[in-house]
Amino acid sequence: MTYPEEKIRELAIEAINQLGENASPEAIAAFIEQRVSAESSTPVTFDMKAGERVILTSFGMNHPGVVASISGLLSQNNCDILDVSQKIMQEFFTMIMLLDLTRASVNLKELQDQMKELSQKLNIKIYLQHEDIFRQMHRV
Repeated sequence: MTYPEEKIRELAIEAINQLGENASPEAIAAFIEQRVSAESSTPVTFDMKAGERVILTSFGMNHPGVVASISGLLSQNNCDILDVSQKIMQEFFTMIMLLDLTRASVNLKELQDQMKELSQKLNIKIYLQHEDIFRQMHRV
């Protein structure tokens, strides 16, 4: 079932408002899926792959290979890096990327799972959020 993008945005905003500090990407996606499924006789899940932009944020203690590991995993999955900002402040590493998953070989959830595994291996934090959710969570 296809669901209008504008309605998904409205539900994302509602989820963020209701979930407050508990508004993780997973919790918001679950909220939206539950609401859409309740309105439909057919259960709905969202594949946030085609034409979707995603924000990747990562931080932790710097060590050789961090940027290469993250960008390598993105390359393996055919993710397009649209923009990147990276900074090393003494022993601390931070990076923000804007990604396009239009041609990706995996959906957002699968990429999140792969990044979670990589973050544990590298002992850093990596978060992936759909651009719309990121915008709503970080509005002033």
